[in-house]
Amino acid sequence: MPRLAASLLPPVALEARGAPLYRQLTDWFRQAILDGRLRAGQRVPSTRGLAKELGISRIPVLSAYEQLLAEGYLESTVGAGTRIARSLPGAAVSPARAAATGSVRRRVAKRVEATRLPAPMWLKNDGAFRVGLPALEHFPAKVWTRLITRHARNTSREAMVYGEALGQAALREAIAAYLGTFRGVRCEASQILVTTGSQQGLQCAAQALTDPGDKVWLEEPGYPGARQAFALAGAKLVPVRVDAEGLDVAFGIRRAPDARLAYITPSHQFPLGSTMSATRRMALLDWAGRSGAWIVEDDYDSEYRFGGRPLSALQGSDPSGRVIYVGSFSKVMFPALRLGYVVVPRDLLPAFTLIRDATDTFTATLQQGAMADFIREGHFARHLRRTRQVYRERYTALVQAIEQELPGKLELVGTDTGMHLTAFLPAGVDDVEFTRRAAAAGVSVRPLSICYLKPPQRGGVILGYGGATVQQIQGGIRILGSLLR
Repeated sequence: MPRLAASLLPPVALEARGAPLYRQLTDWFRQAILDGRLRAGQRVPSTRGLAKELGISRIPVLSAYEQLLAEGYLESTVGAGTRIARSLPGAAVSPARAAATGSVRRRVAKRVEATRLPAPMWLKNDGAFRVGLPALEHFPAKVWTRLITRHARNTSREAMVYGEALGQAALREAIAAYLGTFRGVRCEASQILVTTGSQQGLQCAAQALTDPGDKVWLEEPGYPGARQAFALAGAKLVPVRVDAEGLDVAFGIRRAPDARLAYITPSHQFPLGSTMSATRRMALLDWAGRSGAWIVEDDYDSEYRFGGRPLSALQGSDPSGRVIYVGSFSKVMFPALRLGYVVVPRDLLPAFTLIRDATDTFTATLQQGAMADFIREGHFARHLRRTRQVYRERYTALVQAIEQELPGKLELVGTDTGMHLTAFLPAGVDDVEFTRRAAAAGVSVRPLSICYLKPPQRGGVILGYGGATVQQIQGGIRILGSLLR
């Protein structure tokens, strides 16, 4: 267990006219340990240091420590000082500590319970087939370190105060230039809102555009994170089926023509991987324009398309300003970067700025400055070209491995786009249980069923290949094959 500094004690309250000081100290330490405010193995101050900090004689502190040592709440080792005992005496655990350790279930809001997902066993491994993990070994870490160092060394007083809720101007200008050139997005830097990832962008959109009870179209199956964002905002979720042409707009209009908003992943549908057809795109824009609805376009994995020409974003074809465009650097850079962006129609900027400011004020400025330089100096474009070839090879290796090891066992769906493939399992196979067994065998696959609002007729798995080498892909498929057999 990491050792906490001895000075990190909660404030000790002593009463001058109360019980003897040594007893007050003994009772305070005992209760703080039982409540979990002091952790097992944590060092406590020396008797001299604590007495000086509290402004009292050392004698009461010595007496309190001796009593706590005798009761088993403290332990002392020569050369290592005094610390909280790693195994507490058999005293009753307080209600506060029971709640902290999860042994007592307490009521939370219904909307939180409604968004719970199965325990994410697919996050335990970082090789095959972790969804959303890029090829980190191909990231230009030295270049990134140099840019971070440059901005850290040149930190000014202005850079250390509170930043703009919308984000740094340099990064917003770089994002606007990139989106206009490579994604066909029509925007200016003033419309860019920098976020800590696409999930925060979805949360801002949900809070700014929907009221409790408003109907929201969600792709079925679709991205669980979007479902959570809109459910937590109190929206009424309307599942709209997805096929080879993407979201079935006509079906959505029949189900809920008065929906307030539609969430889509048109360039690379998550999780099925289809691309929304031009006919469906025009139909969706027409519906939004006529009904006054909003469209949230999550441009998931749009940078990686291996067959045919890249598709432009839906936002670039929007004549009435009904599309809110959401993107992220987590997949193309690295997940821990926590940088994303939203392209906001001008008239919505005050609302989005208010929501962003109320959420966490602004995004860390050091990473923003480095990311702006990374884009402007051409490193971002070079990294995209390099990884596009890497992912093409891994996609091909995955398809070939499935054909060789699992002929007729997995039914692949989707296109040669992005960083994952989805496969339907044989009829009757529980995909959540299969995912647990795969995780136990060292392979991370995500169950397809968690992407549905209603239980699907057939289970499946989502296979991320971005962060897995060809050898890991081949070995992972062999493991999945043995589990299916």
